[in-house]
Amino acid sequence: MLAGTPVILLREGTTRETGKDAQHANIDAAKTVADMLRTTLGPRGMDKMLVQPSGDVIITNDGATILRSMEVEHPAAKMLVEVAKAQDESCGDGTKSSVILAGGLLKAAEELLDEGIHATIICQGFRVAAERAATVLEGLQRKVSREDTPALRLVAMTSMISKGVAMDRAFLADLTVRAVREVAEPSGEGLRCDRKNIQLVKKQGGDLTDTEFVEGLILDKEIVNAAMPRHVDGARIALLESALEVRKGEISREVHISAPAEIEAFLAEEDRMVQAMVASVVTSGANVVVCEKGIDDVAQSHLARAKVLAVGHVKRSDMELLSRATGADLLSQWSELDPGSLGHAERVEERKIGEHRLTFVLGCKNAKAVSLLLRGGTEHVVDEAERSLVDAISTVGLSLEDGAVVTGAGAAAVEMAADLREYATTVSGREQMAVKVFADVLETIPMTLAENAGMDKVGTLIELRRRHKLGEKTTGVDVLGAKVADMSAVAIEPPRVGRQAIQSATEAAVMILRINDTIAAKGGHGAGAGGLPSPTGDGRRGM
Repeated sequence: MLAGTPVILLREGTTRETGKDAQHANIDAAKTVADMLRTTLGPRGMDKMLVQPSGDVIITNDGATILRSMEVEHPAAKMLVEVAKAQDESCGDGTKSSVILAGGLLKAAEELLDEGIHATIICQGFRVAAERAATVLEGLQRKVSREDTPALRLVAMTSMISKGVAMDRAFLADLTVRAVREVAEPSGEGLRCDRKNIQLVKKQGGDLTDTEFVEGLILDKEIVNAAMPRHVDGARIALLESALEVRKGEISREVHISAPAEIEAFLAEEDRMVQAMVASVVTSGANVVVCEKGIDDVAQSHLARAKVLAVGHVKRSDMELLSRATGADLLSQWSELDPGSLGHAERVEERKIGEHRLTFVLGCKNAKAVSLLLRGGTEHVVDEAERSLVDAISTVGLSLEDGAVVTGAGAAAVEMAADLREYATTVSGREQMAVKVFADVLETIPMTLAENAGMDKVGTLIELRRRHKLGEKTTGVDVLGAKVADMSAVAIEPPRVGRQAIQSATEAAVMILRINDTIAAKGGHGAGAGGLPSPTGDGRRGM
């Protein structure tokens, strides 16, 4: 009010939540997302069935897939989805842990806010604790090398143990380690593993154990003409971005023909142009042509007569992989073809896999690109196998890049929590309370693992604390054995996964805690009271 006259700052219909109301609303939304993922953590975690608007069904317990498939509307909940996305892109694993930790930090912060501690103090305490936890984690890691097959295999198995492929994890882990080793390249003093160089091709049929490693690339396309050779040894490969066909005009046009001879001349000219394309291919020495676009029927006929194998409509990503693997130049025009632009492979052949025909490019000049052909009885099984292998490939690659691993199964979390409780006594002011609750939140990981396995979570945590106090730093939750045990030879993971999860969770919690004013404009999609998504039937805010 100004001299009795109201001052209107916001347009009509705009809603606003301030202070603790805004903080609690945001915290509640984030906790709801975290609680949803909590039951999926660990080897005994439950799966989620995600039904898409189109009717497609996804059955998985992969955190990134669950959050990506949910239509989250609440802005604070979306921040946790971004946390999972960042974790998945940087590490490929640990998405559930990062979201659960973020939800735990916000729940603990809510209690501190109710005790009168300012959000800024809490945020500072969380940052201090996260830095300390990262330092402790670095001290827990042990070295691993490219030749350490048992350790790398265990990293892959640890990643897959909570997935739907857990029964065949030993078999799939061997394939994963072999594939990652093939694409690992020296980088500075260490190694670099680009997971994009590992191609995953899914084909329904058979069993998971029919999945095979291919030292080369697989094109999910068949040879374009039945008269072409089914295989070529000593392949000289041409890669074309353009189509092998007569270019159509970009504008509409009409050709008026008044005599039969003109039709013959028109068709002859088209044939001459196609023959020129094919002649360019043959002259370059290529005996295999791969096109990103189509290949004209006439061109197919001429190529078949020249004993050239051709594949069309190949994905751009596969074209780029072929270029790296074979050394071929990716050409925009067929006229640019010459012997120096060709790539080389020992053999290109077509194989029938189930009901599908695929083209295999084997024995590539540069074997830094390999493939895994995934098989499974149903589409859901094959999709879950792909998600599991993506995570396993990422964690094995990170272990090689970092040259280190740490014990999983909650062992590292308990050790970091114990250290933080001692460290909290050296922190002055109310930030000490934030550091202490950060330690408690870290222990939600082993407690959740125990809870999902049907174990006594409180008793498990007490035993873990006792064993770690005795110096048993690798003691964790043996979920399959339903006991507390040394997990150093059972579950290990790259330290980057844990470090990134703590960092991402802390950043998300701090960002949400620092919001004390929510202003929502009128007309937001699905907005209810407060400009946020409509409340659920029991009065809680929805996602």
